[in-house]
Amino acid sequence: MTADDTVTLFFSPNTRASCALTLLEELGAPYRLHVLNMKAGEQRQPPYLAINPMGKVPAILHRVELVTEQVAIFIHLADAFPKAGFAPALGAPGRGPYLRWLVYYAACYEPALADRALKRDPGPASMSPYGDFDTMLDTVSRELASKPYLLGDRCTAVDILWGNAFHWGVMFKLVPETPVIADYVRRITGRPAALKVAELDARLAAEHQAAVDAATPG
Repeated sequence: MTADDTVTLFFSPNTRASCALTLLEELGAPYRLHVLNMKAGEQRQPPYLAINPMGKVPAILHRVELVTEQVAIFIHLADAFPKAGFAPALGAPGRGPYLRWLVYYAACYEPALADRALKRDPGPASMSPYGDFDTMLDTVSRELASKPYLLGDRCTAVDILWGNAFHWGVMFKLVPETPVIADYVRRITGRPAALKVAELDARLAAEHQAAVDAATPG
């Protein structure tokens, strides 16, 4: 680590930033939270738009560099804190599959889930980034059918990403709660880091709603 290796995480509860915070906890990385009340629209105000013009979280500042986009943040953090062992090193066995499943999440799972949530048909097979939903999901499920984590017996950053993604997908009934997926979700969300973040999410979400209610006339 450098003299000040603290990560600033731009955070709002019950968002993708919760997954990034879970990874920070797993890594044992020093961090500070810059909390945004998204219920009050703080992510759309000029101070945060200067960080991310799309008004999305998470974003991080680390070593004087700004990183946005969930997968980029995961790659950066897991490589920046290698002692935690949450990413195969460059050139090490497993690095290729590790990157595959991180990018597959952004390139295939996210657009497929958005189409399903909005009840949109996927585009033509020659143009769709994920093909069809069932094939996209089965591709991941097959990897988990015979092993606890996507890379085998070792939990990595990719599992923190996918375990949380499946957790929300199942919760909103967009992802089927098959035995394989249900077991995987329990395995990831039952880890101490995930439980700690879930507790923080609940507390901050209640505080943010109370602040909005207090500011609402009548």
